[in-house]
Amino acid sequence: MPDDRPVPLDEYPVHQVPLSMKHVATGDRNAYDRCIFHLFDHEGRALLILGLGVYPNTGVIDAYATLRIGDTLHAVRASDALGDDRMDLSVGPLRILVEEPLRRLRLTCAADPDGAGALAFDLIWHADFPALWEPHHLQRRGGRLTLEGRRFVQAGHCAGTIRLGGDEIPVTAGEWTATRDRSWGVRPIPGEEGGRLAEEFATDGFHWIWCPVRFDDRFLMVITQEDADGYRTLNDATLVRPGGPDRQLGWPRADVTYRSGTRHPESAVIHLTDPLTHKPVELGVEVLTSLPLAVGAGYPPADDWQHGTWRGRSWCERRSYDLSDPAAHPLAAYGVIDHAARCTLEGRVGHGIFEHGTFGRHDPSGFTGFGSVAP
Repeated sequence: MPDDRPVPLDEYPVHQVPLSMKHVATGDRNAYDRCIFHLFDHEGRALLILGLGVYPNTGVIDAYATLRIGDTLHAVRASDALGDDRMDLSVGPLRILVEEPLRRLRLTCAADPDGAGALAFDLIWHADFPALWEPHHLQRRGGRLTLEGRRFVQAGHCAGTIRLGGDEIPVTAGEWTATRDRSWGVRPIPGEEGGRLAEEFATDGFHWIWCPVRFDDRFLMVITQEDADGYRTLNDATLVRPGGPDRQLGWPRADVTYRSGTRHPESAVIHLTDPLTHKPVELGVEVLTSLPLAVGAGYPPADDWQHGTWRGRSWCERRSYDLSDPAAHPLAAYGVIDHAARCTLEGRVGHGIFEHGTFGRHDPSGFTGFGSVAP
């Protein structure tokens, strides 16, 4: 007899389909449900990225935390069999506790008793603005749906302590900014079949910007995704102001200044439009520090661990990476990189994440192929 008894979440009237909350409505192996948090200080000394995901159709739950201090990236990754209690957001030493939905969450990483230099933290994440839906995200390869995600983003502040061995890093409101992204749907995980779709519908190029920015009195979210020829497949620029209606700021266009010989952004200007006056609005972006998601955090094309992969029960690993030599992590440049940034908007100074990935050909940027870099 299959083990298909009700799970604790079945007690609540939250069902969307006539299935137990143990199951998702799709049989796609790539079904996922996960989150990511970004926490960083305004001087660019520290950038902490952490997240947790479940993969119901592969029976996996995993989580990670990566902290960049100087040129060293400290990583904690954990994976286990997915249990029946979907409200238990913990795996290995990593845990997310929803204390007040959409307003306050506790983020913890227990110390490694055997590691003097191990990463640990205990942080409270506070929302300063209401959660904002991002555009419905769809991607197809040939006729097959490969990605369908529903996401919301939110900006706030955080407080608590990060520990790195014997050192403590205080995290305080006013000196740190915190953003988060919550998503679910279908998204490729390792093990996807190849065949004709991979061979005949290979990607010539991909260009991505995801940029949540918190100001004292407003929150701005900008998203663009483009194909090799610049065709826009995802587009949004929304300004959130407490007490006022959300305002859409037109068709965002980014001028990115890359470090010579790379595709690593040093700054950017995102051109927006005020819908009431039709006048141009500019979001200035100054990169403070950077963390490649392909190093330590499990995002593709990481070669040591990726989300959703089965590593056995109670798997946990702690690693440190030296980011001073790009040649030591050659795949990092072919994955999305998150940049903590200081931003300006109409005289205001704020802080946010400039998440950027550009691979292969991108005609608007002048990149001609995967080996092409900025002059």
